[in-house]
Amino acid sequence: MNILIYTLIVTHITIVCVTLFLHRGQAHKGIVFHPILAHFMRFWLWLTTGMVTKQWVAIHRKHHAFSDKEGDPHSPHVYGIWRVFFKGAGLYHNASKDTDMINKFGVGTPNDWMERNIYTPHSRLGILLMLVIDCLFFGPWGFIVWGVQMIWIPFWAAGVINGIGHWWGYRNTETRDQSTNLLPWGIIVGGEELHNNHHMNPARPKLSLKWYEFDIGWMWLKLFSLVGLAEIVRLDTV
Repeated sequence: MNILIYTLIVTHITIVCVTLFLHRGQAHKGIVFHPILAHFMRFWLWLTTGMVTKQWVAIHRKHHAFSDKEGDPHSPHVYGIWRVFFKGAGLYHNASKDTDMINKFGVGTPNDWMERNIYTPHSRLGILLMLVIDCLFFGPWGFIVWGVQMIWIPFWAAGVINGIGHWWGYRNTETRDQSTNLLPWGIIVGGEELHNNHHMNPARPKLSLKWYEFDIGWMWLKLFSLVGLAEIVRLDTV
């Protein structure tokens, strides 16, 4: 039971870091985090995903620029639903190798000493350190916990949101792409389930629109804001 609780907590922290720091904060600049919280999120993503902030932001911004058209790095309408669902992480990896695209779309992301010397050049070191930590906590079972952590973002974000979130679901608004809302309760993927709402107004840090929709990422953001750890800078779009 302790292993299950631990796994659910650590994977949820990763989801929160992706949706708030990488997505709503870095990619769309709707949030400014206190430096302590911002760096914790960067460190946690280094430990649990190995993703580089500049690469993630650039790929996501290009997705919005070419959404569901030729040039979209991971659209099911370009690559096919099954390829995006099962191999979405591979499409992300391929896009991350396009240096010119990363430099063009990844402007404004962290470029401090830690980013230049640790997080970017040694992105795999973090996930190996996470494996050591999990094994110290749970022995051989730590490999399973670590495995779940490693597939969490590739499955939910690269597969489900990027794939199913542009293929099946309901739509509150007509957008120029095929984005859909998967569920009215954005809990598992931090609110990203409300994907059509996001594509309607990408800068809006709150992803829910209807009274019955719930965005758990917005709940965390309001709590961080309440204690001075975050500032919502796109108030006109909330």
